[in-house]
Amino acid sequence: MKNLFASQIQERDWVDTIFLVRDKIVGMAKNGKPYLTLKLMDRTGEVEGRIWDRVDEFASQFERDDFVKVAGKASLYMGKMQLVIQELAKLRDESVDLADFLPVAARPADEMQADLKSRVASIADPFLRALLQTFLDDREFLAAYSRAPAAKAMHHVYLGGLLEHSLAVASLADDICKRYPGLNRDLLVTGALLHDVGKVNELRYVRSFEYTDVGKLIGYIVIGVEMIEEKIRSLPGFPLELAILLKHLLLSHHGQYEFGSPKRPKTLEAVVLNFIDDLDSKINGVRTHLDKEPDSESAWTQYHRFYDRYFFKGFGENPAVVESPAIPPAAKAAEAHGSPQRERPARPAAPFNSSLEEKLRGITPNLFGTSADEGTNE
Repeated sequence: MKNLFASQIQERDWVDTIFLVRDKIVGMAKNGKPYLTLKLMDRTGEVEGRIWDRVDEFASQFERDDFVKVAGKASLYMGKMQLVIQELAKLRDESVDLADFLPVAARPADEMQADLKSRVASIADPFLRALLQTFLDDREFLAAYSRAPAAKAMHHVYLGGLLEHSLAVASLADDICKRYPGLNRDLLVTGALLHDVGKVNELRYVRSFEYTDVGKLIGYIVIGVEMIEEKIRSLPGFPLELAILLKHLLLSHHGQYEFGSPKRPKTLEAVVLNFIDDLDSKINGVRTHLDKEPDSESAWTQYHRFYDRYFFKGFGENPAVVESPAIPPAAKAAEAHGSPQRERPARPAAPFNSSLEEKLRGITPNLFGTSADEGTNE
């Protein structure tokens, strides 16, 4: 059991604990002697490790993505915490708890699985319910679906994130259907539960969050459609039209071509899924960013490069009194005489764009627009 985490390390602490090696770099000091630089991580963050002595001996014992127990002194170097490692030993995988090294969803896996089964049971359409049940009956799939993150960097980046996100989108789908009659609730909830299903094969999440070869070459949207097609083939009499509508939900849920969507939403259920998927993704992404610096006294977060902004955390218990700035006498005189004031042109704000899967670039989505090269069949 890990007894000390990266976020708890203070300057001058003697550290004796377990880390996952995220990187291992051999360097050469000015005196010609080799040294090792390590990136050591756990679920709370990373810390740099340096090995100056017995370099060859230690380097031969472990590789990147191995678990190691290290002992050394912590110190601040150029504003960052660093461990000068004196002892190091590689550990067997079975001797560690992966949850200590990768972030985990707040909801327990068994609770989320129970929620999933309840939602599947609520589907009235016999074909959609049978399709979802085939996924539930696949033990290997269910284990992966319950453990996978929803993304590598953008949102729900933790073990169990995929299932947590899918359930949240399904819950939003139920809420929307109550407010807007006429939506196909069974189709929308099924699409919500399966829209990211391909990520169980797109992402690797045994030691760290990385993309698999098939994920890089094909992508999770196409992988997900293939998975659904395979399951549908095992269900005699599954309506072709229903299969097409469900696949369209997966193929269009990113909303725009610029965001990696093979198709744009062409049904009302597809439009809704695009919006609620994006909504849950953004809320989780911003919340995660807000929670990154619990000990910071600043009212603002660090800069978020994907959203292109800082986020305000609140005034706190004793908010400062905001006083109106003094108006210069010349400005008062001009105002009194009705002189026109030259206004400073407004700086366009960075848009809160419609997809978290891309580094967005100020594109405003238009789900209902048409383009010159787009016909009924695209």
